[in-house]
Amino acid sequence: MIIISYFCTMIFYFSGTGNTKWVAQQLAEATSEQLKYIPDELRTGKLEYTLQEGERLGFCFPTHGWQPPRIVRDFIRKSSFLLHPSSQAHCPSPYVYAVTTCGDNMGYAMRILDKELRRHNLHTDARIAVVMPESNVCFSFLHLDTPERERQKIQAAKEKMTKICEIIRNQQRGVEDLVKGAIPFTFTYVLGGYYNKHLITDKHFWVDETACIQCGLCSRICPVDDIQGLPPRWKHDGSCTNCLACYHHCPQHAIHWGKMQRGQYHFIT
Repeated sequence: MIIISYFCTMIFYFSGTGNTKWVAQQLAEATSEQLKYIPDELRTGKLEYTLQEGERLGFCFPTHGWQPPRIVRDFIRKSSFLLHPSSQAHCPSPYVYAVTTCGDNMGYAMRILDKELRRHNLHTDARIAVVMPESNVCFSFLHLDTPERERQKIQAAKEKMTKICEIIRNQQRGVEDLVKGAIPFTFTYVLGGYYNKHLITDKHFWVDETACIQCGLCSRICPVDDIQGLPPRWKHDGSCTNCLACYHHCPQHAIHWGKMQRGQYHFIT
């Protein structure tokens, strides 16, 4: 039995450290659109959505290794986005927008997202990147921002979100405001290709059991239900999307990734 979800404009979002969740919340408040958390949608299995005339379809996601996260790509591939029959004659092309967050640049992440959307005969009318504090601790050459740099990025993002919300409310088309970096192809398809092939795994996580207070937060916050037990154990079943939520939200910094000693970050208003 196919269950079709009729809705008044939605924002589908994914977030690990909270940067993208904040962006999605700002858009939802400005546009009165409904927020839908991608992991929750995948858990329901009811992935057929119908667009009414004049509605918007939004995607908000963090850039992981200069590409869209695997969980976002899987969601788009498994979903159906349909025009309501009464709207097809009047609105053959819904307004689609995407906002990605990144630490410094996002390479060709939007190019990959658009490739996924073309499977549904959709394309983004507005593609925007918002620079937020860095959270990637998986590459030796990437480092978390200083507290001062975090504040600067968040302040700049708040100012930019005002403009982004206006763009989306007015359904402006042909908008591209991205930070691709100096060598976007290398970032996305070489470094990002390695990252997404070899580092999207839970095999590098480990827990310092002397520091762990067995609060269970890591298990509750994991978007793919990959953590179980106390002290926490990862399932190693291929479900991990390496969003680093467990790492960054651990109140005792008892969870580590690999051998590198790095700090923590998650968005706090």
